[in-house]
Amino acid sequence: MNLLVREALVSFRRTRTLSALSVTTIAFALFVTGLFGLVLVNLHRALEEVAERVQVVAFLKRDTPSQTISAAMSDIAAFPEVLNVQYVSEEEALQRAQRELAEFQSVYRDLETNPLPPSIELSLRPEDRDARHAADVADRLRGFDFVDDVRYGQDWVQRLDSLRNIAGLVGLAIGAAFALVSIVITGVTIRITVLQRAREISIMRLVGATDWFIRGPFLLEGAIKGLLGGVLAVLLCAGVLVAFKAQHIGLGIGLAFFGAGEVALLLAFGVLLGFTGSLISVGRHLRRV
Repeated sequence: MNLLVREALVSFRRTRTLSALSVTTIAFALFVTGLFGLVLVNLHRALEEVAERVQVVAFLKRDTPSQTISAAMSDIAAFPEVLNVQYVSEEEALQRAQRELAEFQSVYRDLETNPLPPSIELSLRPEDRDARHAADVADRLRGFDFVDDVRYGQDWVQRLDSLRNIAGLVGLAIGAAFALVSIVITGVTIRITVLQRAREISIMRLVGATDWFIRGPFLLEGAIKGLLGGVLAVLLCAGVLVAFKAQHIGLGIGLAFFGAGEVALLLAFGVLLGFTGSLISVGRHLRRV
């Protein structure tokens, strides 16, 4: 293992310019992938913020006994999809309408009787904020005798599901394309390194070195280059995000950067790029000599 590490580090020193080119190439390949990843992260965050507004509202019949409502709310809170249950009385509903619907304040102020019914508002768990689960909860609520109507914004919840599906498919397709391009670019760059050391590989072959002994330093070198390229790509992505926020303060203030998991994934992808590129390039060369 010490020999493997030493040979990889010696190779870095011998080919500093080419090594720097390899690291830079991997970094920019990952940088493009990282920028697309940032778009996906923030798109996913925006969709989740919209999904937090998904609610199922059960409008109740007037004069329903409070004991009946309390007992039903305990049963509803036990639904596996439900995160929170809140009772809204007729008076609270009217106050909310007067506060949120400013254009109708004068209309609500002159009413002799309150036209708004009491209701039970349900917030769903994050993993259940979709049209299918909202519809299931709504159907169960309709089974209560004192429930007059149930609403959950069916149309826009279905549109939200469609946006999620489209974002997922587009992200998968473009992400795979970027990954493939990154692998090709990295492989070509490392291939240049291998060709530059072709004579050294031939001599090692002549003295009886096995293929895996020859591959070892190249594979470790490629993995290190991939890691360094990944670190540089993360820094570039962070710089772009900071610059965007500085230039578009109103738009960029809510943008998020990668979490620890996404950063680790990008670095691991860089290591995989370098390792795979070295493995393919060295393998091809060894089959020809």
